[in-house]
Amino acid sequence: MTWGVGSDAYGIRVLPAGPHALLVELADGERAEAFHAEVLRRRERGALPGVREIVPGARTVLLDGIGHHEQAGGSASTARDRLDRDRLARDRLARDRLARDRLARDLLSWPVPPLRHEERDAVEIPVVYDGPDLAEVAALWGVGVDEVGGLHSRTAFRVAFCGFAPGFGYLTGLPERLHVPRRTTPRTRVPAGAVALAGPYTGVYPRVSPGGWQLIGRMVEPAALWDPDREPAALLAPGTRVRFVASAPVAASPVAASPLASGLAASTPTASTSTASPPRASTSTASTSTASTPTASTPTASAPVPPPRTEAHG
Repeated sequence: MTWGVGSDAYGIRVLPAGPHALLVELADGERAEAFHAEVLRRRERGALPGVREIVPGARTVLLDGIGHHEQAGGSASTARDRLDRDRLARDRLARDRLARDRLARDLLSWPVPPLRHEERDAVEIPVVYDGPDLAEVAALWGVGVDEVGGLHSRTAFRVAFCGFAPGFGYLTGLPERLHVPRRTTPRTRVPAGAVALAGPYTGVYPRVSPGGWQLIGRMVEPAALWDPDREPAALLAPGTRVRFVASAPVAASPVAASPLASGLAASTPTASTSTASPPRASTSTASTSTASTPTASTPTASAPVPPPRTEAHG
């Protein structure tokens, strides 16, 4: 069953994802972010009962845990008990599906305002802009190498969704003229903390891994991106506002001699930039969205720049 397109020009498609979940498909990433923000607002107001989990993707939002589907308790000792238990389970499932279908129809009539930059605290990430792809990115942007960091750090970012590796967020905010393609040949090893661009997204690699994005700088303490002993474990959750702050290295050095560049030296094949598709981000159908980026672990030590913190950003 599919619940068609919304009655207004916004246009969404709602699909069942099992008896207790709905997958909402939207036309593009911007509308998906706006819809996700509306879902969060309604949950904060208590106007979204019965939804236990909200998982945004590149162009989707998954609503899971709809309805009252607690497990039947105890074991059935007689045939009659088993019949009663089965009947109750069927009744619960039918109620859950009714609740799911009712919410699906309601979603089509929701007014969804455009995404707005709310006055909320932003996570501030210090970055040394000395990445090995600075020259290529500068050429694509039509600016000097020393201007890339300023353009990037003056942009207001928002985490659209998370995927691939724990702590990796897909950040939107760059204007279309600053979108860049993935590298033609991915690197076999990208250091933890690398700040990278691909398509409309900015990302920070939380762990050492292969990757095909354009590297423009490095976050000094990438371990802060994912800390399983912290609640929440991820520094960059969907909806979080992010601000990059340009930081100077301890001593001036050529790009090739930077910690980021030296970490790539042994494993980076040379390649030119292609006009191929931006980062491949898959549709979310479970608890996290998937996309191509990092894996593995090993945070990199580097220059003593302050760790990320949150501060008001208007």
